[in-house]
Amino acid sequence: GARRTAQLQSPFYTLGMERTFDVELWQDESGAWVVECPDLPGCISQGETQEEALEMIEDAIKACLIVRREQGFPDPAIKRQVTLVA
Repeated sequence: GARRTAQLQSPFYTLGMERTFDVELWQDESGAWVVECPDLPGCISQGETQEEALEMIEDAIKACLIVRREQGFPDPAIKRQVTLVA
């Protein structure tokens, strides 16, 4: 199926701020919904519904961030969009 992008709020407890992560969501050939966070390589989850998959990826993102920190990796860079008028 076609992929769609959603945004999830994820707390960064050590920084006392919230972060938004883009995730990609698609339905696989078995009908399960798969969701992946491109900012965190290997951070992927799934669910029977889109809503369940989005709930599951929130837990996966938190777990990935904890493991990255424990292993000394930096948090993903904060991304911003800038609009220019030419």
